[in-house]
Amino acid sequence: MYIEAIVQTPEEAMRAEQIGIDRLELVSGMKEGGLTPSYGTIKHVLQSVSIPVQIMIRPHSYHYAYSNSELETMYEDIRNVVELGGNGIVFGALNQDKTINLAALDNIINISDHLDITVHRAFDEAPSLDEAYKMLSAFKNVQRILTSGGEANCVVGKEKLQQLVKVAEQTEGPKILPGGGLTVDNMKLVKNTVGADQYHFGSGLQIDGDFSKGFDNEKVQWVKRIDG
Repeated sequence: MYIEAIVQTPEEAMRAEQIGIDRLELVSGMKEGGLTPSYGTIKHVLQSVSIPVQIMIRPHSYHYAYSNSELETMYEDIRNVVELGGNGIVFGALNQDKTINLAALDNIINISDHLDITVHRAFDEAPSLDEAYKMLSAFKNVQRILTSGGEANCVVGKEKLQQLVKVAEQTEGPKILPGGGLTVDNMKLVKNTVGADQYHFGSGLQIDGDFSKGFDNEKVQWVKRIDG
């Protein structure tokens, strides 16, 4: 089972790699749900680890229907990632009706055809997750979709996540990356129901669920032993 975990600093990134995390989501501003990290942080994390790093591209936490100027800022942030030698980004943009902003994805891929894109939980706000998945499947750079099945967390959304995983397997489209509220207490239930091969963790792998205290190695090893 493949585990992705949130980190905010080079020190956290190195610790995550040391204890067996498979992929990182690099963010700033966790109290706002994760925002674009600074240029310096991106540079030092990419230099500090050898595991894949997906870098959050999100200018604010107000909504996902970005203005043209906000999108231009995001495109510039992506150019910076590419300049620093990164290719993994976490991105999501919606139109005013909450359908997927396909034009923004086109513009991103025009920046670099080598980008590895995770579409984040903006996906969960789409009117139809099935239709949104179909749209995103048209973009070969979209490798995975971080989702809680359209619900507040993966436990509530586990049945929809299961459906999406089956669609992904049948169509060979973007992988489903369940994330949102995962902990050692609910992980086995979610995995046994959903059947995905990769999962995204935030505070669920931290000591006392607190990012300021760092990773709990016992929690990480427990999750890695789940074979469902």
